[in-house]
Amino acid sequence: MTPRELIDTAPVPGGQELKLYRRGADHMIVLDRNELMSSRMSGSEKALAVMTLERLKGRKDPHLLIGGYGMGFTLRAALAELGQGGRVTLVELVPKIIAWARGPMAELAAGCLDDPRVRLIEGDVAAEIASARGSYDAILLDVDNGPDGLTAPANDRLYSAGGLAIAKAALKPGGILAIWSAAPDAAFTRRLRDAGFLVDEVAVKARDNGKGPRHVIWFAQKR
Repeated sequence: MTPRELIDTAPVPGGQELKLYRRGADHMIVLDRNELMSSRMSGSEKALAVMTLERLKGRKDPHLLIGGYGMGFTLRAALAELGQGGRVTLVELVPKIIAWARGPMAELAAGCLDDPRVRLIEGDVAAEIASARGSYDAILLDVDNGPDGLTAPANDRLYSAGGLAIAKAALKPGGILAIWSAAPDAAFTRRLRDAGFLVDEVAVKARDNGKGPRHVIWFAQKR
């Protein structure tokens, strides 16, 4: 097997250290012993965007907030589905993630960060959500491995009852809060419902070919 090569490390504000590895043509971003993302498995990250936009069909020029760039799979899938009038506000907490997208993973990024429909904010997605009132047609979150602050402990507030109320206020009527997770979480499903959302919990395969582990996406619609 081709050995894994460490390319770079990146501190997470208020959290641990991310490591970028390369094995042949594949890249992996690792936190401690957790492989957060891999260029080999992109199906569920793409589904986060595609399935959200399917639920927004009929809306003219939707405005999406994407929390977490990762390897850009969700952003690129959103741009492929959005019309020219659609917009994406992308918020990434770790500056080096963006530097990697413009450097060692530039081929994978395929210029998506320079698309004129994209506004990039390097900062905390929780702050952007809190500053918005009825601004977004959808909020897509893939900043942790599930509804807990794995990457940065402060992210716990995104998934709390208070955080869900703030996200709901940031959405337009009928807007969608979509959250990616590596595994189900029945308590979080109940919390979404208790927050007043209409909840659709969907299992999706990790790979484009329908193989690999099952991930979960919650689509929570504002009533």
